[in-house]
Amino acid sequence: MANIKKMELKDLFLTPLYLGIFYAIAYTVRPKVTNPFTKKYFIPALTLKFIGAIALGLIYQFYYGGGDTFNYMYHANIIHDAFSDSFSNGLKLITSTSPDPNISKYTSRMFWFGDNPEYFTARIAAIFGLLSFNTYSIMALLFAGTSFAGIWAMYQTFLRIYPLAYKQLAIAVFFLPSVFFWGSGLMKDSLCLGALGWVFYGFYHGLIEKRNLLLSAILGFLGAYFLIMMKVYILMSFLAPALFWVFNENNKRIKSALLRNVLKPFFIVIGAAAGYFGATNLTEGDERFDVDNIGERTRITQTALYNRTKEDGSGYSIGEIDGSIGSILAVAPQAVVVSLYRPFLWEARNPVMLLSALEAFWFTLLTLRILFRTGLMRCLQLISSMPILSFCLLFTIIFGIGVGTNSGNFGTLVRYKIPLMPFYLSALYILQIQALKSKNKPVLRRKSLATH
Repeated sequence: MANIKKMELKDLFLTPLYLGIFYAIAYTVRPKVTNPFTKKYFIPALTLKFIGAIALGLIYQFYYGGGDTFNYMYHANIIHDAFSDSFSNGLKLITSTSPDPNISKYTSRMFWFGDNPEYFTARIAAIFGLLSFNTYSIMALLFAGTSFAGIWAMYQTFLRIYPLAYKQLAIAVFFLPSVFFWGSGLMKDSLCLGALGWVFYGFYHGLIEKRNLLLSAILGFLGAYFLIMMKVYILMSFLAPALFWVFNENNKRIKSALLRNVLKPFFIVIGAAAGYFGATNLTEGDERFDVDNIGERTRITQTALYNRTKEDGSGYSIGEIDGSIGSILAVAPQAVVVSLYRPFLWEARNPVMLLSALEAFWFTLLTLRILFRTGLMRCLQLISSMPILSFCLLFTIIFGIGVGTNSGNFGTLVRYKIPLMPFYLSALYILQIQALKSKNKPVLRRKSLATH
């Protein structure tokens, strides 16, 4: 393989200068996108993204000895060389994935050139490279900043829905270690996490609140475009729960309880059908994610990743997948469990796995605590009565099945599952607060009656 450059001396000198510029921009923007309650989270959350971006590069350079983050940098370097030789050639490499004799001397050095998610990410990295003297650490910071813009939109959307939990929601969206580490560096995961935030923002503000329609549409479609280009399965997992959420919210606004109950099954069916047809049309013809191929692709991917890592203890098995949709559904419960609550602490084999295991242990404790204190039936009642909870948990389950069946090892799983983590933890916190409120209401009512 070609010699892939990693972080260099210029990273050390230029990064502090650019950090100063980025923070100046952040402090300028902060008053426009925060309120007195959220202002205190803006800079710390952005700082964690920056730390995650640099830390990921250091881990890949000094612990793993290389990896995809430097492969993106390698392709960005080639595009940068093309710009140095000819602006038109550099522009062709960024805007086109078709073979061209004029750029063949550059594309012949690339192993990702073409219409694929990896090269799309490399092109984004190359654009950022033009703004940063093609410096790895600064490009990573730009990925982190782009991701942060999307997850701040995600946080703002959650606050519009449930402002009481602004502290807990900040933890869920910004302060989960795996999320700000794996979702901040020069990787697809960073851009996808931010894009998911914009799609979430667009869906809620455009289709539920029906405000700022033009801005919501632009941001929502931009986020969807990035997900389609890089990880379309995230959008596939999001689409059906989101459409169900839209119909559920509109059903909830019907004043007549009788009419609401009569129409609710129709809203459920319409939302599920719209989500299914949207997902199937979105991936039609895609050899990786077409519904007709997804069972077989899942079997191949899961088997390959498991066999590659089972000897070092990071592989896991949730049951046999024979390539059929039925076999995926059969292991679906195990897939959700492995996505949310594993690796267990005793399954951790290295510091990265230990970090994931601690988070999974925290998810387990918080889930059990809420179930025991609130009761299963009361939890189900709250989930069915609050569309945001139904959406978050449906998305978590669908996405958890997808990544749990496709990963095959915990090292891959910890990266794949980060889009579901803010939604699942947000749902837990909202459920916890709502359950506490409903328990306190009868007490407050009795006190009020006693005073009279």
